[in-house]
Order: sequence, then structure tokens, then C-alpha cells
Amino acid sequence: FSCLLFMIVGGIVSSRLKSKIKKYSKIPTLSGMSGKEIAERMLKDNHIYDVKVISVPGKLTDHYNPMDKTVNLSPDVYQGRHVSAAAVAAHECGHAVQHATAYQWLQMRSQMVPMVNMSNKAMSTVFLLGIFGVSFLHIISFNQLIMLFIILQAVVTTFTLITLPVEFDASRRALVWLRSSGITSEQELTYANDALKWAASTYVVAALAAATYLLYYVSMLRD
Repeated sequence: FSCLLFMIVGGIVSSRLKSKIKKYSKIPTLSGMSGKEIAERMLKDNHIYDVKVISVPGKLTDHYNPMDKTVNLSPDVYQGRHVSAAAVAAHECGHAVQHATAYQWLQMRSQMVPMVNMSNKAMSTVFLLGIFGVSFLHIISFNQLIMLFIILQAVVTTFTLITLPVEFDASRRALVWLRSSGITSEQELTYANDALKWAASTYVVAALAAATYLLYYVSMLRD
């Protein structure tokens, strides 16, 4: 039931986010600057000169890559001269500022990426192992199988929880800079804040879902 619930809630939040992005992409910014120009301006204002702003294919594919120091913007954001482009571009640059200032939560998140990737892959393997090991060969006990799931899910859950302050802080930095730079009007800033709140909601849902799955696996342990 919990899985179905979070699938529904996640779908609603994702749909709402897309709706907000679409709505605010129809509202041009007072400055008339593109997402690329806004990103480059924010980086410069924060004295960051070793990060490149590039365009990547797709929609809602915007992200900051700390490995090669690039702010990756989807075409609509990279070229767009609207509120959505300004909000997303500034948010991704917020991550670049976090990286440049050694923001603790971002560092922790980056360090966990390899562990999370390994955990996600391992959970599929453990699931198959459980089918054959428990049902046919009796290699491992039910509790041992569940303990493996708990450990792997705990890594994923921790990662989703650490992601929350990283995303909220990036949005905060974006909004503070958009206001101080004068690139957006107060009304545009209100719209940008609304869009970023819905974007952050997707991470909140993901964290709640991960925590619920973890508690579910814990409840499956037999006495």
C-alpha cells in the first residue's frame, strides 16, 4: 500500500512541477537575460571562474556536475529568457557555489554517490539471491536476507535525507542572488520561489518514500 501511495503522490508532485515550469516559462524576465547568461553572471558575482555553463539534451535534465565543474542546463533553460529559466539556472549555480565554498552537506552527498549506486545495483542482486537462496538452496536465512535489504536501503535513505538540505540551500542561494542582482522583479521572484518549492517537493517525497521502505524492511524481521 505504501509503495502505491508514494507512486501516486510522487506522480502528483511531478505533474505539478511540470505544470509550474510550463506556466512560468511563459513569463519573460524583466532583464531579458537567457538562462546561460544568468548562470554565468551568478558564477561571476560569486567569484567562480572555473565552472562552465553548457547545454544538455532533454527536459528537466538540469544539474551541476562537481566532477567536471559544469552547470548543465536543458535547452529551454539554457536559451530561455523567462522566469523558469532564471529560477532553474540560478538554482544549479547555487550548487556550484556550494561546491566552491565546501558546503558540508554537498560534500557528504558527493562522497555517498558511489555507495548509493552500488546499493541500488546490489538490491536487485540480493532480491534474486533471496529467491534462489531461500526458496531452493536454503543458503541464507530469511532474517539474513532482510538484514541485507535493510543495510542497502539505509544507505539509499541516508542519501535522500542528505539531499534535502543540499537542494533547499541551493534554492535559497538562488533566490537571494536573484533579488540582490536585480535580474528579476519582486513578482518574478515570487514565481521563481514557487517553482523551486515544487522542485524541492520531489526530493521530499523521495526521502519519505525511502524512509518508509526502510521501516517496512525492518518490520519484516522475524523474532
